[in-house]
Amino acid sequence: MRFRKIHGAGNDFILVSDLGPDDDKEWPKEAERLCARRTGVGADGLVISRLVSHSPAVLEVACFNADGSIATMCGNALRCSAWAAHRDHGFLQMSLHMAGVEHESVVSDDAVWVTAEIGAVHPRRLQAVINGRPIWFDSAHTGTEHVVAIVDDVDAIDALTVGRLVRHHADVAPLGTNVNFVQSAGRQALKIRTYERGVEAETLSCGSGAVAAVAVATMRGLVAGRAVTVHNRAGQPLTVRPHETRPTRTHWVGGPVTHTFEGVLA
Repeated sequence: MRFRKIHGAGNDFILVSDLGPDDDKEWPKEAERLCARRTGVGADGLVISRLVSHSPAVLEVACFNADGSIATMCGNALRCSAWAAHRDHGFLQMSLHMAGVEHESVVSDDAVWVTAEIGAVHPRRLQAVINGRPIWFDSAHTGTEHVVAIVDDVDAIDALTVGRLVRHHADVAPLGTNVNFVQSAGRQALKIRTYERGVEAETLSCGSGAVAAVAVATMRGLVAGRAVTVHNRAGQPLTVRPHETRPTRTHWVGGPVTHTFEGVLA
């Protein structure tokens, strides 16, 4: 079974596509085995992409986190799947289905774009103490659960320790949440660090987290309702902008996708 190692702005995946009818496996267990950094291929997640239709171009995409759990929304996994479908089939526009939700995708020369649906945004969802100071986290649902803290300096945060505590906070039990630390980085720009549930670690980039950060920053008046550059730990920023026809509930998230290597799964 062939695979691609691919990353969307630093968020890395093992991507398997064009599976045959006899290629199904226990994917949660496979994700745990293959995503292990020391004993497997190493990745934030395992992505299974299946072509449903050529015309129109439709793909069914499943993303399993490194701990074997299912991701209901992963913007970078969708972007990587769209890149691979463009490479394999020449699609420039396509429909991607993940966890029962349809996402639009557009592949351009310098970026791959997918849509994310924005649900409820709640201010002051929970509070945690960071560096001796109480900090409020707002919540935003962008296909999966996120909380966002606006801070003065994201680099001063112990994202792993604080992220793990907030991810298991009683106010977001039993599902838990993804945890984002965000600071203003100039006009229409943010800087972000994200602790991802399911990976149980800080990741270099998070597409749904970038959308959540923009939703909260817009509510807080840090940015206006147009394109925002979201700088991440990978140094490969994502851009988040409102959808042309439904700007209040759908945003585009776009950025680079990099094909690292290919291999055969043993």
